[in-house]
Amino acid sequence: MRTTRRVYLETFGCQMNVHDSERILEVLRPEGFEPTADPGAADLVVFNSCTVREKAEQKLRSDIGRLRRVKEDRGLPVIAVGGCVATQEGKNLLRDFPFVDIVFGPDNIPALPGLLRRIDEGFPPTAATEFDLAAPHFLPIRREPGDRNPTAFVTTMKGCDERCTFCIVPLVRGPERYRPVAEVLSEVRRLVDEGVREVTLLGQTVNSFRDGDVDFAALVRMLAGIDGLSRLRYTSPHPRHMTDALIDAHSAGGALCEHVHLPVQSGSDRILRRMKRRYVRTTYVERIARIRDWVTDVAITTDFIVGFPGETDADFEDTLSLVEECRFDGAFTFAYSPRPGTPATRFPEGDEVPEDERLRRLRILQETVDRVATPARAARVGRVEEVLVEGPSRTRRELTGRTRQNRIVNFEAPSALVGTLVPVTIASARAHSLEGRWPSHAAPPTSGTMRALEA
Repeated sequence: MRTTRRVYLETFGCQMNVHDSERILEVLRPEGFEPTADPGAADLVVFNSCTVREKAEQKLRSDIGRLRRVKEDRGLPVIAVGGCVATQEGKNLLRDFPFVDIVFGPDNIPALPGLLRRIDEGFPPTAATEFDLAAPHFLPIRREPGDRNPTAFVTTMKGCDERCTFCIVPLVRGPERYRPVAEVLSEVRRLVDEGVREVTLLGQTVNSFRDGDVDFAALVRMLAGIDGLSRLRYTSPHPRHMTDALIDAHSAGGALCEHVHLPVQSGSDRILRRMKRRYVRTTYVERIARIRDWVTDVAITTDFIVGFPGETDADFEDTLSLVEECRFDGAFTFAYSPRPGTPATRFPEGDEVPEDERLRRLRILQETVDRVATPARAARVGRVEEVLVEGPSRTRRELTGRTRQNRIVNFEAPSALVGTLVPVTIASARAHSLEGRWPSHAAPPTSGTMRALEA
């Protein structure tokens, strides 16, 4: 009989890392590992790291250090560091933290069970951080029995060829490799059969996907036609690959949601050139205008970086004016942090924006985004929205879910609704979410009956 062992898994960073953590658990379960929330009681601790933001890497190093005493006292747990920091640092992590046993990159997740067996057999700490360039593999996710989560991530590609000067992803994730269309379709169909109602497609530049004659727009149309799939999303696209065909796929209705997250990073053409984004402001604005013209009731969100080397007050004002012009429904905003090995770290030293100024600009940008987005949130009040119920709210004794426009809605309702699509009347708008009312006499509708109600 296989002995059950406990694994504590801590995830840092983006949705890609969250999905990688699911894949890590997927390969560990056949080895007898079950998740635990207590690192002190674990037989194995895995840190799935992120190096896109400096703070995530700092927190990783701090958390690893705190486990040293636990390991010295117990002789356990086995400690493994995966993710982007693992690829970036490799054997340097073993040098900095001699009590770490395994360092593995995102492409080496399938090798993790074998690496663990080597540690069990007494082999020394090891680092495996090679890219799978010759034969890319994309581990599918298999849901556990009883899993009621109605959402799932599906990887369509990995790596990035864009080479933005601020971004470390090409260094730690490698060049672009695309998953065969047949594999993507098969995994989504299986997930739908297992109860998933919403799928989010993942890729570093997800809309650059191509498999033979099938581009990303064709792929999403194929997926949107799968019976039982209520919603389809994707992240994160690049503006260069936001084609008319993809916008038209959004306008066709069906499963592809009325939400586009299109990172812009800056409103200044000069900074966009320094970032090597390979588009100009007018091109981006035209894309946004076309999306709003073609897709009814669409929500558009974006990413910004402020304080990039060389960013002047005028450049920053261009970013603020872009927020006003595009009327974004929300944005992820970041103060620039230099990442080792990226071209931006080699810009002249005098180009650096002081940290206090970066933080000041970040605060002003966040206030501007919130002010511009407030009317759109307020306009939802009184409307009946289709909400996919994902589970209990994090902060309240309520359920939470999302609209097709990816707006969070919290509302009181029985837990039996988790995993269903329900009509919710929006009662009020908060800074980053909506408050709703679900009538107790209403039966949980399917997506089809929801649309019948709206008709």
